[in-house]
Amino acid sequence: MRGCKICHIDPDSPLRGCAAVGDALVAINGNRIHDVLDYKYFAYDTRLAVELEGENGARRTVHIQKPEGGELGLDFETYLMDKAHSCANRCVFCFIDQMPRGMRPTLYFKDDDARLSFLMGNYMTLTNLSKREVQRIIDLHISPINVSVHTTNPDLRAFMLGNKRAGETLDIMRSFAKGGIVMNCQIVCCPGLNDGKELLRTMEDLAGLYPQVKSVSIVPVGLTKFREGLYPLTPFDEALANETLDLVEGFGDECVSRFGERIFFCGDELYLKAKRPIPEDAFYENYTQLENGVGMLRLQKTEFCGALRMADEPDGVPFSVAAGVSAAPFLQELVDLAHAQFPALDGRVYAIENDFFGRSINVTGLITGQDLIRQLKGRDLGERLLISANMIRHDEQDFLDDVTLEEASAALGVPIYPIRQDGFDLCDAMFGILPELPEPKRTTRQGEFYAYNPHE
Repeated sequence: MRGCKICHIDPDSPLRGCAAVGDALVAINGNRIHDVLDYKYFAYDTRLAVELEGENGARRTVHIQKPEGGELGLDFETYLMDKAHSCANRCVFCFIDQMPRGMRPTLYFKDDDARLSFLMGNYMTLTNLSKREVQRIIDLHISPINVSVHTTNPDLRAFMLGNKRAGETLDIMRSFAKGGIVMNCQIVCCPGLNDGKELLRTMEDLAGLYPQVKSVSIVPVGLTKFREGLYPLTPFDEALANETLDLVEGFGDECVSRFGERIFFCGDELYLKAKRPIPEDAFYENYTQLENGVGMLRLQKTEFCGALRMADEPDGVPFSVAAGVSAAPFLQELVDLAHAQFPALDGRVYAIENDFFGRSINVTGLITGQDLIRQLKGRDLGERLLISANMIRHDEQDFLDDVTLEEASAALGVPIYPIRQDGFDLCDAMFGILPELPEPKRTTRQGEFYAYNPHE
């Protein structure tokens, strides 16, 4: 079996002049290199015996020295040096199954890959892992990893994930905990399935794995209008959102008393659905679950208020902000705070209904270009429109429906600036300190994964 083919060598690589593009990396210090995890782990040391195979099949070993942890400076045909592991589940709540046809192919790929969990923060269900792969994660100490748990009831998990192996999760997590692997977990909460008593059971089981289970987010299931033929799920309403918040916050209070850490946190979306204030800054401790939409709004407000204290007068140019229905009132609150301190600030917030996926989807990250254009056309947008960077792919500068930022800007007649989920950046943009817009890349780099979170 040939190793991983090298497609680029950095100018400062310690293998420069010893390896060539087209060579395959076979082993490091006698350890076979199967993928990016092996590569990063075994290339960490200072003295390396690197086994290479030329395009003619001849193998040679190169001995090099480098700083501990220093990069070898090699690029391979794919980011993972292997194919991504696709999901073997048929989850009753899967968001990808609820998308319309005709979108770009990468949006339909379901990954369930331990390597992407470690390297890019993707969540995995553990159903794809063989015993050998479980042991490799422990042996290489691949930590932390992100685990989609949903429930620790074996029968219920097998049903919810549509996979008979799904019930083995708690045993695998116990093995990880024993091996010192830190886990951050996610529960997509589905009314009538894994909420209430089942949710309490799951939290109790996961708390039993503390401190290796470091944090757990509870986020509401996202349901689009494209659910024909799928399992009948019920969305959260205000009453159930409040009930779930009470349950999770109460259990989190117990964890603070027992462990000194809260561990369990609800996504911001649940607070918005319950029409309850987002908890204060100290509640979120280290903000471990920001990427899952947990505490994101609180941190943004904390940062925004800090930025306001240092701000100079705004440029006086009128602007607008577009956001999902759930986040728009929060952003309006920030605009009002800024206006109260700087009356010259002239901004307005527009809530965008999600007609593309269905109006039960009200988060900002799933707004499409066509909905943005249709609902803002002819509105008073001022001289610049601010949107969340979560709406677009960074490199390609396009929305989920492939409408480009350039096309949306031309249709609305104003420049559109994607702003990171950062209170300082948002304050700067409101006051006229604007980010540079990168030139869009029309081609997707090999091995690049575009992950979007329906809860942001």
